[in-house]
Amino acid sequence: MSKMIEAAAAAFQFLSRLPVRREIPFTPDVQQRSVIFYPIVGAVIGFIVVGLGHGLQFVLPSFPNAVILLTVWVALTGGLHLDGWMDSADALLSHRSRERMLEIMKDSRVGAMGVIACVLLLLLKASLMVSLWELSSGTWKPEVWLFILAPIWSRWFMVHAMTAWPMARGNEGLASLFYGLSSRRRRAAGAVAAFLTLLIVSLLGLTMPASQLWTIGLPALILTPFIAWGVGTIVAGRMTARLGGLTGDTYGALNELIETVVLIFVVLLLKLAG
Repeated sequence: MSKMIEAAAAAFQFLSRLPVRREIPFTPDVQQRSVIFYPIVGAVIGFIVVGLGHGLQFVLPSFPNAVILLTVWVALTGGLHLDGWMDSADALLSHRSRERMLEIMKDSRVGAMGVIACVLLLLLKASLMVSLWELSSGTWKPEVWLFILAPIWSRWFMVHAMTAWPMARGNEGLASLFYGLSSRRRRAAGAVAAFLTLLIVSLLGLTMPASQLWTIGLPALILTPFIAWGVGTIVAGRMTARLGGLTGDTYGALNELIETVVLIFVVLLLKLAG
């Protein structure tokens, strides 16, 4: 039990800025055990964002509400994945050699392509959150809680990517902590993500009309994992072809991409159901 608590604390310390006051050894063994809890970290972050949004909707219009929520969302992660998105954009959009792209990702400075990619991503996320709130019905707006699926499955895919593609730098860099991650732990993280998704949709089924459960809840339950896996697989494969593998930065970029794609999917569900 103490090892499970240690692994959970490591996951929250690594992926979020939530106050977890526990001394955790920063070793490959602990970090690899912690990946099972990555979807839970995503669920907690999503729950905080949506819960705050429900409070703000009574005092603010949807657009400023979305901007505040996006700010909180980024703050809860410490910008960890957003940094990876920017570094990956600088490298992959530079059209340089593999060695030069890996050097660019190690550079602490952010280039023009990284800034442009960051601005466009944040604008898209803000617009999707506005749409999510405006397309949801009633004061309780149960459909908004499907937002939580985005950070759950994006973090599961990072775990999947650690086992499915080689690491571009081998035993070097932050990603090396997860070198040799077992498929058993990837499957365990997937089971946690699936359970959380089933739990969220089941709870929403208690507040949604039956028609919405069939047209929104069940498609979200069934299709979200496949969308996250499909989009992530295509992009991770392209990244690997360019870099010879994945890095810590590309894991963060994949997280940001899949969060956004899942949000687009949820908004499309609400739009079609409406």
